[in-house]
Amino acid sequence: MRINFDFLDLEVFLAVMDTASFHAAAGRLNMSQPAVTRRIQKLEDTLGSDLFERSTRSVKPTLAAKRLQARAEAMLDSAEETTLAMRDESVAFAYQQSAVVTLAMIPSAVTPLLIPALHTLRSRGELVRLRLLDRAANEVAEAVSQGDADFGVCSLGSLEPNTDFAPLFDDEIALAVSGDHSLADRKTVHWSDLLNEPLILPARGTGNRLLIDDAMARSRLSAQWTFEVGRTTTAMELVGASAGVALLPRSAQHSELGKQLVFKTLKDPEVTRPIGLLARQGAADSAAASILKAELRNRALLLSGAE
Repeated sequence: MRINFDFLDLEVFLAVMDTASFHAAAGRLNMSQPAVTRRIQKLEDTLGSDLFERSTRSVKPTLAAKRLQARAEAMLDSAEETTLAMRDESVAFAYQQSAVVTLAMIPSAVTPLLIPALHTLRSRGELVRLRLLDRAANEVAEAVSQGDADFGVCSLGSLEPNTDFAPLFDDEIALAVSGDHSLADRKTVHWSDLLNEPLILPARGTGNRLLIDDAMARSRLSAQWTFEVGRTTTAMELVGASAGVALLPRSAQHSELGKQLVFKTLKDPEVTRPIGLLARQGAADSAAASILKAELRNRALLLSGAE
């Protein structure tokens, strides 16, 4: 099959999609309206589908246009990156510094790890364009394994056979309580102290819940939960409203919600989760990905020392 359209055709198409007007698209691109119309007709002939429903009052995209939009944007982005990468060495280096990095990351690591790392990079003049996939631990592993992410920050080891896990630090599973709770002033909290408390646990099947259930099973403990939630932020909101106490990663205390709560270490057993970098075996890092990884490692060292 012969591809009978070019990048300008796609630029014209996206301009019409964005403005919902052939006239406005022509003005944006400094082209005549007939030229815009010819470009769209050329695309429609090549694809064998109408892209817009035209009337005297409006221009509406068809289903085919909506399906084409994301592909057209990706093709133009790829073409732009390729053009930049083919420039002379000094320009190429500057390009690599601002290339897109796709990072899959568990949400609870964003505040303590990612945000400080990005601030440091920006203060040094390092430019990293980041596409962040904030997902559950098993979804992070899947995104890295399938190549949807350049690398990941995860709380589980190598779930997929083609990935490698490099630990950054151990994150304690702690008890989060409101500041006026009776346990807030206790030096030590044991699991038995939770028997009569409305307990908030991570949803079953999540990485944190697996660690908690495993630790409790090995110690022959049981706990009746009152709330089961999917996100750490939801658990912290419930704790802040004095609805219960929650088992949460210690790193959550660095978030704005976490700063309003008291985190206590649970004794006998103590539960930790490993936070680390997850990479696909054999995949080479771009310059931008290497820079971001290095700063995440630096931040993890500081975090380990602070805690």
